[in-house]
Amino acid sequence: MLKLTEKYATKPAQELPMLFQRILQNTIHDHFRRQKVRSTWTTLLSAFGHKDDKDDDFDPLETLPARSDSNSPADPAQQHQQAEILGLIEQALARLPARQREAFLLRYWEELDVAETATAMGCSEGSVKTHCSRAVHALAGMLKARGVSL
Repeated sequence: MLKLTEKYATKPAQELPMLFQRILQNTIHDHFRRQKVRSTWTTLLSAFGHKDDKDDDFDPLETLPARSDSNSPADPAQQHQQAEILGLIEQALARLPARQREAFLLRYWEELDVAETATAMGCSEGSVKTHCSRAVHALAGMLKARGVSL
């Protein structure tokens, strides 16, 4: 009834019963479509595990094994070494000229392609390639001088 009054208040009175019937039918169909989708997902997720009667907090996602493809090493010594290397990389990045740093970060940190980087920097694609190449070589030299080999 609310949809009818909100959207069709300006319609003539003789059209209102047909409009109400159509709104009602569409609402019923929407309800059953949503219920069908929900039951499909419930059925698919229930295949991951069996719910016990006494376990009310069953979560099928908890039955999936966790992936261990994380970048963080489990060994504290490796974590410390990785933190030191990241600090050295940040220092080396800060020493780069502004345009080289900008090109390097947009291309390799923000993962933009050459055309997107050129648009963001307001220069040609060739300039982006040149700045990135110079930045990579300068960073490699600075890090090699500090004893870091990647």
